[in-house]
Amino acid sequence: MSDVRIITGNEAASLGVKLCEPKVVAAYPITPQSALAETLSRYVEGGELKAEYVRVEGEHSALTVCISASTVGARVFTATSSNGLLYMHEQLHWAAGSRLPIVMCCVNRGVGAPWSIFNDQQDSISQRDTGWIQMYCRDNQEIIDSMIQAYRIAEEVYVPVMICYDGFVLSHTMMPVTIPDIESVRKFLPPYKPHTILSPEDPRTINSVLLPVRRANPEGVLCDGYMEMRYKLQAALDQSRDVIRKANELFAHTFGRNHGGMLWEYMTDDADLILTGMGSIAAEATVAADILRAEGVKAGVVGIRVFRPFPKDDVITAFGHAKAIVVFEKGISYGYEGALCSDLKAAFFGTDSKAPIHNYIAGLGGRDVKPRELVEAGKTTLAAVEAGRMNHEIKWLNCYTG
Repeated sequence: MSDVRIITGNEAASLGVKLCEPKVVAAYPITPQSALAETLSRYVEGGELKAEYVRVEGEHSALTVCISASTVGARVFTATSSNGLLYMHEQLHWAAGSRLPIVMCCVNRGVGAPWSIFNDQQDSISQRDTGWIQMYCRDNQEIIDSMIQAYRIAEEVYVPVMICYDGFVLSHTMMPVTIPDIESVRKFLPPYKPHTILSPEDPRTINSVLLPVRRANPEGVLCDGYMEMRYKLQAALDQSRDVIRKANELFAHTFGRNHGGMLWEYMTDDADLILTGMGSIAAEATVAADILRAEGVKAGVVGIRVFRPFPKDDVITAFGHAKAIVVFEKGISYGYEGALCSDLKAAFFGTDSKAPIHNYIAGLGGRDVKPRELVEAGKTTLAAVEAGRMNHEIKWLNCYTG
């Protein structure tokens, strides 16, 4: 019999972590992530999770603990939000450059200043170039399932994974969630095999200073320089696309739930208008698509599940026949437009797709986003396209700009 519980997104994440059996959990509180770390502390204290629970003095230290523990061969976990993630910035680069399969939750929250404890995705979007795989969840079921997939993905390609889900919108909202059984998870997730070697019988320098060119080591073996190491990280992220798709397929076969691999689609087969976004706003767009369909507009949704590595080939296929595309984003690359919008335009460059792409910045700092507002944005875009107006200026949804 299935174990179905009505739980919050943070509880779903904590159960996913427990099922993956990390040996080290590093914790520092920050709203709206704190409940996740608190739940894990109860699991460790109660003996449900046999792990070292390390309380640190800040987020930089939390990721440092994970880097150290992963280097010596432990499966690890941490979580953060907002300015806490920004405080980790240096160590995000270090974890990826060290090729450590760390899994971390980012419970998305607006970045100060000015302060906000409420949701947008500016925190994780601003860290997209640190070398981490980034996965965005649309509901609480996807949070627990993505957590289990994330460890398998990270430990196959040796690249850290960030599981992102919207603060309060998901972290504190209760939904029915099916909890996988531990034995099935153990079959799905092989034991972690570290690629680093730490042994007194075989002493080594880890992450030594590299020069611009390749050089021979004391044994005469020609070793990579800095640029080769950067190339290999990029190659691993490129390779991870197939690993992510296969992990999703195996998960669907094992547990009966398919979250779409790199992206997911909703009523796109004949869609003229495609709405898109990441996380909960993409889920909200499915309601808007239903409303538009009822009014005679052929609308569909593409939810971007993996933002890094960017699913270029997948989006070309998914959006290929659209006549207009509307991108809803809970973040902005200041001075230009939303980061997802820019990446979509780059993906379509040189292809047959000529669909205009309109960018709407929405929901910053927890500003409410209703389906009817997404519907109106879609209609505005369609009217502009039909009138021959191809203005790609970004628009701010439900925001006073006077």
